Amino acid sequence: MNHTKSEPDTIRQLVRENYGKIAGAFETGCGACVKTACCSGEQTAAQRIGYSNAQIKSIPDVAAMGLGCGNPQAIARLKSGETVLDLGSGAGFDCFLAARAVGETGRVIGVDMTDGMVHKARRNAKNAGIDNVSFRVGEIEHLPVDDSAVDVIMSNCVINLSPEKEAVFREAYRVLRPGGRLAISDVVAVHPLPGSMLGDSQMHCACIAGAALVTDLRQLLKMVGFEQIAITLMDKSRDLIKEWAPGKNAQDYVVSAMIEAIKPVLNGTR
Repeated sequence: MNHTKSEPDTIRQLVRENYGKIAGAFETGCGACVKTACCSGEQTAAQRIGYSNAQIKSIPDVAAMGLGCGNPQAIARLKSGETVLDLGSGAGFDCFLAARAVGETGRVIGVDMTDGMVHKARRNAKNAGIDNVSFRVGEIEHLPVDDSAVDVIMSNCVINLSPEKEAVFREAYRVLRPGGRLAISDVVAVHPLPGSMLGDSQMHCACIAGAALVTDLRQLLKMVGFEQIAITLMDKSRDLIKEWAPGKNAQDYVVSAMIEAIKPVLNGTR
């Protein structure tokens, strides 16, 4: 199945179906993964993308699906009492880490477009007794979250999957409080991708074909209104990306990056 960037609904449905299969596969075994990292062993995969042993051991094993491309916790600088939103929350791994960081007075909201993932995350939270986190079904281009409701937005290898990234960042800006911040790990393009990659649905679900150029991403964040934008490339991720699409040389075009930005405080008010 091929697609173009002018087919956002088709792409979203493709992503929803593939990650729905992953959620189901983890119930009985690893048979539907679109990135080989998620099949390499839960703890091993999490370690490879930057999580510490302590972080991994503090979270239910079933939540560590290894589908990310970095560790947004490393740049989130979460504080007690903050409200955190995780875009594309999956089985809840980053949400559960954030829930511990913000404490009993804080709150974490996970949003995922896949019913199976949200069901799995809710079950994981219940089984682990983590009660300051909630999960909602929704698209990151149309967040089921009130205006100015959160202090921090995290995401791990999800925004690249969206065919409408401007809508994602406008929604992020809307739901952040003034002074709120982005702490995102994502795959970005350092060179324009060839047409053979852009038109390959498997490459899109593997978090490669939908990657935005770093220059475009920076401009988009600025246009939406964000300030103090920082995009840090993680060159060590190339070995992992190479495994996502063997023989395609994807690591020559895309790399994992840590993306930070601030919603400005206007007129001295929050």
